[in-house]
Amino acid sequence: MPETPSKTPVVFVLSGPNLNLLGTREPEIYGHDTLDAIHARLAAQAAGLGLSVDCRQSNHEGVLIDWLHEAHFASAKAVLLNAGGYTHTSIALHDAIKSIAVPVIEVHLSDPKSRESFRHISYIGMAAAAHFAGHGANSYTLALDAAARL
Repeated sequence: MPETPSKTPVVFVLSGPNLNLLGTREPEIYGHDTLDAIHARLAAQAAGLGLSVDCRQSNHEGVLIDWLHEAHFASAKAVLLNAGGYTHTSIALHDAIKSIAVPVIEVHLSDPKSRESFRHISYIGMAAAAHFAGHGANSYTLALDAAARL
């Protein structure tokens, strides 16, 4: 009997509000890389790690929650989540992370702890399995390496 091809493990890469503006939005804080460029690098990196990535961006909290649930039901290997401003406000995202079996890795381009005091609280971080922040676009690649080791 022929061997059934194994499914490539998938990592969801979810980006929240305003991240669609990367490359032009406050480049002194977030850098010059666009979100599309970051996603392209992650796809190449994932292939080398024997993974695939499913990259998505939304400015809407409920959509991010739906995608977390989708990652759970798809048995994703992990979720890389940059929730943007929702990081500091969304108990609903916190609860969604706590309600799924898929490990969620929090990602930030800048280091929220070195910025305004209202950014020092992370409801995402309270539920996440790991955190990568302050490394610019490399925060995503470091998080994907960590996801591959899960």
